[in-house]
Amino acid sequence: MSTPHNAAEKGQFAKTVLMPGDPLRAKFIADTFLKDPKLVTSVRNVYGYTGDWNGKQVSVMASGMGIPSIGIYSYELFKFYGVENIIRIGSAGAYTRDLHVYDVVLCTGAYSESSYAFVQSGDKRHVLTPSEELNQRIKDAAGSLNVPLHEGIVHSSDVFYREDNKYLAEVTEVQHCIAVDMESFGLFNNANVLHKHAACLLTISDSFVYPDEITTPEEREQSFTNMMKVALDAAE
Repeated sequence: MSTPHNAAEKGQFAKTVLMPGDPLRAKFIADTFLKDPKLVTSVRNVYGYTGDWNGKQVSVMASGMGIPSIGIYSYELFKFYGVENIIRIGSAGAYTRDLHVYDVVLCTGAYSESSYAFVQSGDKRHVLTPSEELNQRIKDAAGSLNVPLHEGIVHSSDVFYREDNKYLAEVTEVQHCIAVDMESFGLFNNANVLHKHAACLLTISDSFVYPDEITTPEEREQSFTNMMKVALDAAE
């Protein structure tokens, strides 16, 4: 069995899939952490691997950038491949002075102006939430690894380059968002629709508050290891 976007056969994905945005980050995780990783799909160079982590099967697959992209890949994993849990592991921009580069954020909700949920399922909400069960497993794993977590709502935006920053007051003061990503809202919608579990674990890669704090593409690919280890330990 395959889909237009995934060449894997049914049964080649584990119950839990970690989803970074970057295909090279997926490859790095598989090569660095998984024992005997097997490449199960590479359609459009969006790599997906399955291997062993401490005696359990775990998969990692890239989502690409933006809600439409993760919307396709996560839906297919949930719907056609029997995946039960997806943990997004991505980068985020900080909105508050409490967050700095390399801090790890556990998303308790995703606010978005996106029409994705309404068009996909008729859901008119602009704040969607993750699985409480999966979030608790992440918190337990982080505690065991002594990795501090910052918890809060993230702004899941469709737009990376905006012509002005007038929206910041809305998302920080009204919606109380602590950081911004571009995928979590779509992932949470698909999990809700298909009665699956989803969570979002983010590492701060840059800041709207501290402009000098920024990471390189290579650092985002290979240096977010605390987030990766927590997500791997939270997989079941």
